[in-house]
Amino acid sequence: MKTRLAEGLALLLMVGALYGQSSQSTSQPAGEQHPHDQMQMPGMQAQTTDQNAPPAQNQQMPDMQMPDKPVPQQPEQQQAPPGEQMLGMQMPKNPEAEQPAPEPGPVYTLEQLQQSAVEHNPTLKQAQAEIRAAEGRKRQAGLYPNPTIGYQGEQIRGGSQRGGEQGGFIQQDIVLGGKLGAARRVFEQERQQAEAERGEQLLRVQNAVAMAYYQSLGAQETVAIRGTLLKLAQDALATARQLFNVGQADDPDVLQAQVEAAQEEVALVSAQQRQQMLWRSLAAIIGRPDLPSGTLAGNLEELPDVDTQRWLENILQNSPAVKIANLSLARAQAELDRAKREPIPDLQLRAGVQQNRELLESSGRPVGLQSFAEVGVRIPLFNRNQGNVQAAKANMERADLEQQRMQLLLRERSSSVFQNYLTAKAAVERYRKQMIPQAEKAYKLYLNRYSNMAAAYPQVLIAQRTLFQLQTDYVASLENLWVSTVALKGFLLTDGLEAPTPPTEIDRPVRETNLPTGSGMTQAR
Repeated sequence: MKTRLAEGLALLLMVGALYGQSSQSTSQPAGEQHPHDQMQMPGMQAQTTDQNAPPAQNQQMPDMQMPDKPVPQQPEQQQAPPGEQMLGMQMPKNPEAEQPAPEPGPVYTLEQLQQSAVEHNPTLKQAQAEIRAAEGRKRQAGLYPNPTIGYQGEQIRGGSQRGGEQGGFIQQDIVLGGKLGAARRVFEQERQQAEAERGEQLLRVQNAVAMAYYQSLGAQETVAIRGTLLKLAQDALATARQLFNVGQADDPDVLQAQVEAAQEEVALVSAQQRQQMLWRSLAAIIGRPDLPSGTLAGNLEELPDVDTQRWLENILQNSPAVKIANLSLARAQAELDRAKREPIPDLQLRAGVQQNRELLESSGRPVGLQSFAEVGVRIPLFNRNQGNVQAAKANMERADLEQQRMQLLLRERSSSVFQNYLTAKAAVERYRKQMIPQAEKAYKLYLNRYSNMAAAYPQVLIAQRTLFQLQTDYVASLENLWVSTVALKGFLLTDGLEAPTPPTEIDRPVRETNLPTGSGMTQAR
């Protein structure tokens, strides 16, 4: 970076010296003067950077290496504020546009935002509630049936019966065949599903935060570049007006410069609005709509190394969706086992005590206390739970096929994400290795020609704008590349505000069909 600054300062001093010579020269006839001899080049004079000024924060522009050449040693200077540094050249300052610097907001890292989402995103609490609900259903399924107590009276009448037989009884069903254990196993599988759903939801929230973070980081870089492009357009407009004043430019030239400046202003406003929109989306995913806006710390160019074949295998083998499909099959098997045990009859016990007030003929006294007991079972003669067994077998077959469906669906979903990743990667490599270096070279050639009085200053500005426009497209490609990378690393789980799926559902929809993209997929050219 210091070498680039020194190189840029050397170019700046060279241009400034040539401009001073051209402005003082009077030997050339008026009819043979070049346009650059009479134009006033705002901001091209060498400016001393304030050593006490704070360096620009979070303006990490993608590297733009200048061609190597010997440069004179220059003293180290601090980095210029955003929008005033470009290839080592300090951009001109507009005194009318200068305003006090806003108060710097908080700086956020990706890890901080993800941790905040874990604490505040409501879907994670919903998933935790599903776990507690499954635990409650498991507990309820294993409880024994309650006993029955009651009153029983027989031959209740007067006369010799003297009120008949009156007393009480207790009745209890004894569950046989391991039906309670089978029911607990069903809901244990459901509880495990709920825990897997919670893990999947955590990944979904973290991935959604990461995607929104990289989109916002790309928007942050784009706003900085658009600000510089607007400044270049304003400088070109000022130059066109000065040339018009000295008769070296016509009305169309000034109007064209005005249109270009207005276009860049609209583009800057659009970039700022997109940045605000993405920030609101990020805050909503985290679960804190009132999250103060600030600066995102990060570097879009620190790209991970991706092995597409290995990542595809990882998605197909280790995706939470595959794990949940396996648990669904285990649950269906447990339900079939419970259905087969259901026709095993329970033992029905009933016993009681009665006071028999009928008088005995032999003694003339009441019969007194007497007891009774009953034992019975329900014979599965007609209803052997055949229908539920058939339904459980069908559900198990369906759950088995769900595993296959999930594998195919993940493969189909991942193909489009891999395509987006490869397209963005090709664009990034083309910008980084070909187009941006070529634009840098063109800019330097125009600058040298202008220094040798063989090119006009507007051509230098056009080359500058082209270079920064390529930087904008480069940032958009980096943003798309990161979005696809996060989706692939996160098993295609992206929707951080989608409610978790209840564990009782057999067929789980893969909801991540519309992955967020950046500011526009830039094709490699």
